[in-house]
Amino acid sequence: AIISGAALINALEITGKKIEDIRMVINGAGAAAISCSRLYLSLGVRHAHIVMCDRDGVIRTDRDDLDDLKAEFATDRRDINSLADALKGADVFVGLSVGNVVSPAMVKEMAANPIVFALANPEPEIPYDLAMSTRKDLIMATGRSDHPNQVNNVLGFPFIFRGALDVRARAINEEMKLAAVKAIATLAKQPVPEMVSKAYGAKKILFGREYLIPKPLDPRLITTISPAVAKAAIESGVARKSITDWAKYTRDLERRIGIDNRLMSRIINQARKNLQRVVFAEADHHKIIKAAQILVDEKIAIPILLGNRIKIQNLIKEFELDLDVEIIDPFEEVQLMKEFGDLFYQKRQRKGLTQYEAHKLMRERNYFGAMLVETGRADALISGLTRDYPSTIRPALQVIGIAKEVKTVAGMYIISNKKGNFFFADTTVNENPDAEKLVEIVGLTSRAVRFFDVEPRIAMLSYSNFGSAKGDIPGKMNLATRLAKQRFPDLIIDGEMQANTALNTGLLQENYSFSELKEMGANTLIFPDLASGNIAYKLLGEIGGSEVIGPILLGMNKPVHVLQLGSNIREIVNMVAIAAVDAQSSQKIMPS
Repeated sequence: AIISGAALINALEITGKKIEDIRMVINGAGAAAISCSRLYLSLGVRHAHIVMCDRDGVIRTDRDDLDDLKAEFATDRRDINSLADALKGADVFVGLSVGNVVSPAMVKEMAANPIVFALANPEPEIPYDLAMSTRKDLIMATGRSDHPNQVNNVLGFPFIFRGALDVRARAINEEMKLAAVKAIATLAKQPVPEMVSKAYGAKKILFGREYLIPKPLDPRLITTISPAVAKAAIESGVARKSITDWAKYTRDLERRIGIDNRLMSRIINQARKNLQRVVFAEADHHKIIKAAQILVDEKIAIPILLGNRIKIQNLIKEFELDLDVEIIDPFEEVQLMKEFGDLFYQKRQRKGLTQYEAHKLMRERNYFGAMLVETGRADALISGLTRDYPSTIRPALQVIGIAKEVKTVAGMYIISNKKGNFFFADTTVNENPDAEKLVEIVGLTSRAVRFFDVEPRIAMLSYSNFGSAKGDIPGKMNLATRLAKQRFPDLIIDGEMQANTALNTGLLQENYSFSELKEMGANTLIFPDLASGNIAYKLLGEIGGSEVIGPILLGMNKPVHVLQLGSNIREIVNMVAIAAVDAQSSQKIMPS
């Protein structure tokens, strides 16, 4: 009711119709239809202008089979006996019934600029394409995700209850429902964030006939709907707790949005728009096989399984999977192995590699898999489940190499917990970077953070706060901060500082009010060396109750991502989705 109510308000605005003037037909008389009808009345639809139909026809006052709920919406009109009769001259049709009960002829009989909400699932009351081809002035919504204007409960219910719970509301009353309707309708008129357009594969999403209500993956829903509902609860007297600092409440809501679910939902949705070929160098492991099945079933990527064909096929049978994907056994590809060896020799012949050694290395799957990506036979490489990081990254560096104008590579983890979402670098590659290399890492990391549609706020970490202690690490991080500010003047970056200082805005405001991070704190942490970054993310993952996504390898010329040793299936799928979006995007994680 709330979501369709928001769509109705905006559809009427587009058509220039007044809600009190419209004539509405509702097909269906169950709980959804009754709830929607009551809310439409609260929005301003006139009771006399509603005609409701059930499976027996028009609900009229002269029927003797009506219960109290249906009788509430019985019409006095005697000139209508069927749904077709009711739709003649109607402005709005709301379907809350079954599929394929509305014909093109019925739609043609509706008033100018008709509004059709065919919300039956999975088959709407009239198919979207058929309805849209019937008349050019039609505005339509369905309950389906594959058409514009999806009326989806997920747009509202999490955030409505969030607002109600935050003020300990005794009830969900009409005022709160109407506040949610208006908040959703208003949000649809605001500029759509790039992350939302990207997630739905659209260059631009603008308020209009095909965008009446926000998309379900819009992260602004919680900060729009929840405060509106909470305010309505307070003003209508059902709240047992008051909120006075609404700006702080909004910030608290933003911190509650888990990056793992929200971000990965957007990334996975985007990966589905243009499936990429992702090669697994360790396809003879049951976790990889199971992850590949998920990738196929959920249409996230096209897996290429690299390894012993018989062993892989036996694993598929053992786990009773329905997995029909490409399997490449390097030892069956004699000619291709020779071709790859020759190409690798050309790349490395002046770096001490012999032709014999080049051909021999192609027997190793990390080298062979990297060469599949390098030659365009695959779009991205995933490895590292069973091997240590150096032995996994070395072949990729030698075969694919780093991106142009990049002097180093780095590793980044995304850490999400109840305090917020944070990006850690470098956590996997550079053992003890000097100030210049740290500046490179800042550049790589800031670009990666923006790839995930987050504006980086960077802290250069140390055991010192702005020169409070002397030593090699404070000196290095202080210099790196100054150099980074010169090279990236638009970045929010400060340091050197201790980790708790970087994250505690109260501490910053009280003691270091000059800091660029004093208002919101840091969300991107640059560590002084590999040991500190590696220890930090692993501790947070094991005992800090954090979600850990990564490592995301930054600086490669083509997408290569290395799994954590022993990653679970969910982590593998997430990493593949990131690699796929990296591969398909013209705006790579790394500069090219």
